[in-house]
Amino acid sequence: MQKHLTSIQNPLVKQVVQLSEKSKERKKQGLFVVEGLREIVLALKGTYILKTLFYCDEIISVEALKVFQGNSDHPYELISVSKEVYEKMAYRASTEGVIGLFQTKSHLLSDLHFTTKNPLILVAEAPEKPGNIGALLRTADAAKLDAVIIANPKTDLYNPNSIRSSVGCVFTNQVATGSTKEILHYLKQHHIAIFSAALQASIPYVDCDFKNATAIVVGTEAEGLSDVWLTESDQNIMIPMQGHIDSMNVSVAAGILIFEAKRQRGFSLPD
Repeated sequence: MQKHLTSIQNPLVKQVVQLSEKSKERKKQGLFVVEGLREIVLALKGTYILKTLFYCDEIISVEALKVFQGNSDHPYELISVSKEVYEKMAYRASTEGVIGLFQTKSHLLSDLHFTTKNPLILVAEAPEKPGNIGALLRTADAAKLDAVIIANPKTDLYNPNSIRSSVGCVFTNQVATGSTKEILHYLKQHHIAIFSAALQASIPYVDCDFKNATAIVVGTEAEGLSDVWLTESDQNIMIPMQGHIDSMNVSVAAGILIFEAKRQRGFSLPD
């Protein structure tokens, strides 16, 4: 018989709330929460393992849940919840009445694999805001990058705001994390040219050749990149500014650099 939850004091409800709110709980339990039909479908397509699916039949029908059929290779528990319980569990103000509890993945540099000899990679050092992480992942998905690497992460990938702002692109990108030292070693070991976005000792990005294996590295809007990136990179690059300020949103800057690299490599339009 299918479970139906009506009490906000139920341990499962409390577990979902904790996982949404606390990074340490996500790391401890190896679980995270995904809200919304599109995001859950993308997580399943990204081979994330769904453990439990909660739905509120006052908001969504069981029929609508059939969109998940064929996307999961693992059995999962289906639990209906009252509207009061759903509103307690939901992190976002407006979702489609469905919440998935997923198993986390490891994001080791050694897990990365490339299908091309000339991968194009985005490296983001120490992004603090989940919204910026989400925006970077959304840009990476749009450009179909080979990987996104996050150096010295200040927040985890499974923060609900990262998932929301990425519109599910957390699951569509190949993502790894590590320290700056580890990532530099990895890039050099794999003969991937490093182009660091910086104002110091830089040349305009349009004067660079991004056609070979390339890592474009961006820092935070407040601090920029740490000195080690500036000294260890193959070339520091800049986006010439014509206004009164000398910086822009990190995801905008990354987008400009990434799509210049894509232009040089030759765009292929989707079918």
